[in-house]
Amino acid sequence: MKTTDYFAHVIQELSQAGTLIANVDLEKLVERILHSKKVFVYGAGRSGFMLKSFAMRMMHMGIDAFVVGETVAATYEKDDLLIVGTGSGETKSIITIVEKAKSIGGNITALTISPASTVGKLADQVITLPGSPKDRGNEEAHSIQPMGSLFEQLLLIVLDSVILKYMEINELDSNKMYGKHANLE
Repeated sequence: MKTTDYFAHVIQELSQAGTLIANVDLEKLVERILHSKKVFVYGAGRSGFMLKSFAMRMMHMGIDAFVVGETVAATYEKDDLLIVGTGSGETKSIITIVEKAKSIGGNITALTISPASTVGKLADQVITLPGSPKDRGNEEAHSIQPMGSLFEQLLLIVLDSVILKYMEINELDSNKMYGKHANLE
């Protein structure tokens, strides 16, 4: 198979999987962001990179957004929003962070393949994304891609879609957001 054939197959997987995501859940996430004083994100591995990208875009829109564990993260307080991404919902570091946020009185949204997981049960809102777990032991969505790639890609696209909806509600465009883009590079 040619590399471009793989590309076409990945795009097809993303398109098919995207139809399985509940719009009402994404609309609710936008509302949760709109009504939160501060938004925190956390994920491990590649999922963590996707969430860091989301935090950056939220910052560009003027949202007080932070990545858990970064040195410049603010104090997490009651009623703040924590958004986590975890395919399995069983990553120990994520469970620990979610439990701590719950004990403070925060709100938790989890994006996961596994809504019945530990993180899914702890979260106030669960958004189920199709995907294959890394271990492929209980494959729910078929993918030619390795490990959790389909989930991680969907995570980025879904969160970028949330950004677009937030922009629409707040009448933002790229020009308005660019003023918050890094300028010391």
